[in-house]
Amino acid sequence: MTDQLKESAVIQALLERFQKLILPQALGMKERVDAGKRLSSMDMEFLKEVLDAANKALPMVDRHPEYKELAARAIHLYNEITARALENEEKS
Repeated sequence: MTDQLKESAVIQALLERFQKLILPQALGMKERVDAGKRLSSMDMEFLKEVLDAANKALPMVDRHPEYKELAARAIHLYNEITARALENEEKS
């Protein structure tokens, strides 16, 4: 298997994981923090893992500019979640 084929397979797996697991969980967190709730320790651990994985995937996104908008939108979503979560923490 060529390096390009391997990278395509990795991208496909990452996209599927994002669509089926990460995005639904992130949207659920966004809904909760928008309702004024605080993030649980499990939520914070999830965000940490996702952001660590995103940082590792950035070089791949640089090599495949067709995914830059998706990556930017995901990062924006995480930023919205963390900003609102911080507001909720400060209120309580």
